[in-house]
Amino acid sequence: MNRSFSSVSRSWALALGVSLSLLSGVCLAERAPMQPLPSPSGIDFPKSANADGTQAQSQPANPPIWNSANSDPYNFVSIPDKEASVLIQRAGEQWRLIRNGVITVYGAWILAIAFFGIAALFIIKGPIKLHAPLSGQKVKRFNGFERFTHWVMAASFIGLAFTGLLILYGKYFAMPLMGGVAYGSFLMVCKNIHNYSGPLFTLSVVIFFLLFATRNIPGQGDLTWIKSFGGMFGGKHPPAGFFNFGEKIWFWFGMTFLGLIISGSGFVLDMIVPFMQVEYLRGTMQLANIVHSSASILMTAMAMGHIYIGSIGMQGSSDGMMTGYVDATWAKEHHEIWYNKINK
Repeated sequence: MNRSFSSVSRSWALALGVSLSLLSGVCLAERAPMQPLPSPSGIDFPKSANADGTQAQSQPANPPIWNSANSDPYNFVSIPDKEASVLIQRAGEQWRLIRNGVITVYGAWILAIAFFGIAALFIIKGPIKLHAPLSGQKVKRFNGFERFTHWVMAASFIGLAFTGLLILYGKYFAMPLMGGVAYGSFLMVCKNIHNYSGPLFTLSVVIFFLLFATRNIPGQGDLTWIKSFGGMFGGKHPPAGFFNFGEKIWFWFGMTFLGLIISGSGFVLDMIVPFMQVEYLRGTMQLANIVHSSASILMTAMAMGHIYIGSIGMQGSSDGMMTGYVDATWAKEHHEIWYNKINK
């Protein structure tokens, strides 16, 4: 038995020695350049040289696949799916860090600051009251089509904001309460509501822009509004035209600019970009997701202020979009330039 054990040990030692010899030979071969073999005739032919006299070195036609394993270039594949040619997409990890870090964390702070800031303003200052009693005289402010377009845009925006926030933040509070299976089904419903509400929101934004673009051009009273910060400093609401400067900021930046950015990036995510040929690659979709989420959070924060002023934040402000008419006292105090123009 001892003789058998010693023979097995010698065999293992021999195999280990051969393996180490081969390994050291491979390492030395990698370090030292391979020397060309002498020609059979004993004559060494000259090597090819570059134009500057330096010796040319042969390079492989294609680099090894592991050299580009952690990069994004698309290699050649014979199937229509170009994404199959990327072994590891490095940008995917960057997108995940931006979405779950920058957008999710700072977006939550922006929304929280907007919400609690409005709540503190309501508690400390209360709603903006009229200085004079209501006159009972009604002034027409919006027609039926304008109000219909506004409410379609408002309803689609609320649906998009609610479902979008659930898609972005639902896994942190809804999934632990509902469970993974129920949350997955619920999120699928939210996704469908979100996708089908998007085109309706875009259409209403475009129509609303065509209806009110000329009334939101900066003009008389805007500089005074800026100086008094909308009447926050001074006690009296500054005179304004049909829309004051704060409403114009919401119209141009919040509704038009951010609304169209959200719509365009949303069409990319839905793969329904009109009038253009777009390659819906992973990198394209990830960039669209970052733009879409960032613009949506900013618009939602601005919309909180717009909704507050248009509902409980200002006495009589909701009458215009509810009935189409406002009280003459409200029109004179908040939009004096417009009131004087129509009163003539």
